[in-house]
Amino acid sequence: MVNHTQFSKTISLDQYGIKNAKVNFQLSSEELHAETIAKGQGVESSSGAIAVNTGEFTGRSPMDRFIVKDAITEDKIWWGNINIPFDSDKFQKLYDKVTNYLSDKELYVRDSYACADENYKLNIRVINEYPWSNMFAYNMFLRPTEAELENFSPEWTIVNAPGFMADPEADGTRQHNFAILDFTRKIALIGGTGYTGEIKKGIFSALNFILPVFKDTLPMHCSANVGKDGDTAIFFGLSGTGKTTLSTDPNRSLIGDDEHGWTKENTVFNFEGGCYAKVINLSQEQEPEIFAAIKKGAILENVIMDDKGNVDFADTSITQNTRVSYPIYHIDNIRKPSVGENPKHIFFLTADAFGVLPPISKLTPNQSAYHFISGYTAKVAGTEAGVVEPVPSFSACFGAPFMPLHPTKYAEMLSKKMKEAGVNVWLVNTGWTGGPYGVGTRMKLKYTRAMINAVLNGDLGAYTYEDYHIHSVFGVAQPRTCPGVPTEVLSPRATWNDDEAYYKMAFKLSNAFRENFKKFQDDANEDIRRGGPQRYAF
Repeated sequence: MVNHTQFSKTISLDQYGIKNAKVNFQLSSEELHAETIAKGQGVESSSGAIAVNTGEFTGRSPMDRFIVKDAITEDKIWWGNINIPFDSDKFQKLYDKVTNYLSDKELYVRDSYACADENYKLNIRVINEYPWSNMFAYNMFLRPTEAELENFSPEWTIVNAPGFMADPEADGTRQHNFAILDFTRKIALIGGTGYTGEIKKGIFSALNFILPVFKDTLPMHCSANVGKDGDTAIFFGLSGTGKTTLSTDPNRSLIGDDEHGWTKENTVFNFEGGCYAKVINLSQEQEPEIFAAIKKGAILENVIMDDKGNVDFADTSITQNTRVSYPIYHIDNIRKPSVGENPKHIFFLTADAFGVLPPISKLTPNQSAYHFISGYTAKVAGTEAGVVEPVPSFSACFGAPFMPLHPTKYAEMLSKKMKEAGVNVWLVNTGWTGGPYGVGTRMKLKYTRAMINAVLNGDLGAYTYEDYHIHSVFGVAQPRTCPGVPTEVLSPRATWNDDEAYYKMAFKLSNAFRENFKKFQDDANEDIRRGGPQRYAF
């Protein structure tokens, strides 16, 4: 067992209503790793990383995410089935039940912060029932120095109790699990689920409200990296589209892989202190940086290992949403601090299950706003509870589940920043080619990397008729040639070998775009509306 005499730091949790808890405060990653093994909650893999099982939930549960409706949020939140209102009094009663449940237990507490830009720091205290959940917080949030901890004053609190089960009838939840944000009390309350992604996404959702409303800063569900000349590239995309993979580039410094802010000073900063990467089919050959990051200090979630601790990354018998979290310093080539300037290129990543979008295309400003508001991709099996096969879907701003404001608010901020910074925007299909999901094949990673490198190197320049072809259905400009990519791959129609079937599927997707956009068109100007597909199927 772990020698607890080494855990000298402790604090009282009485102010949170948690009584008589044994508090392990600010433990190191190594201590939390050892605690997890000692409690039988994890196993060490052959790489040194710890492997845990998150239990019933192996992904987020979007229908169980709530925001307390109060004076701060009532008139600003875009209420609906994404931002589900929760009663303030019911929140207090549920909070009291959770803190009562955590009383008399051994708990793990750490102080950390979000937002790498000094001007935007958000101090956070995390209270966890399990040591590996606290280790996840160590990995994913920014780590204060000893000097910063001396005068640390937490602004937000995360209370995380995976073992607590709500009573929906009494507590006002949908089922026994919940993730609730309260902007007045500044609390993220999470219970009934061990899936660690709820911890980071809770704070991400809070910042998606705080930054635009109070700080004139655009929050983005994106990854970002910076070149040797200081040029920042931003990669928007939902889970499984390649945000983490494509931003982790040996020739560019990683700013972060998932959550960023774009300030009025034109800087881009990481919210986080770590990465949370999907590891389905991970290989050393395809993704060497991420593969190498899976070592002592990393947490593998829901993977299958043999009796020697070797991980089978192709085994999805628990979930397709297998994950690893690691502190960002596990990647060699990172930006310190995690802040970039002067964004030059934005990539919208989509995993097109229809297989009809070009692998890369250049967007006009109007198309950029339209595709940002639309946020098209395919939900990949396992990322959310209940999704067992890919489903074509639209997620506004490439992150609707985490966006408390109306999508046009974020789109207006992005459009303004893109114009001011003179940014080029590219739509990249990392999904299917040669046919839809089940018929075609997934776009080769080496081709996608070659296309992105061509953009960053200046090989794919401004639009000209000689260099680009306008897609007859979607109106986007697809390059005719690209270094390192076979010409036929650049034309999705050419990969199908059946023009009639291709156009039938392309029109099906274009109609889905238009149908989805109806809910935004009253708030979008004529220019943005013209950014969508212009041809209709008969």
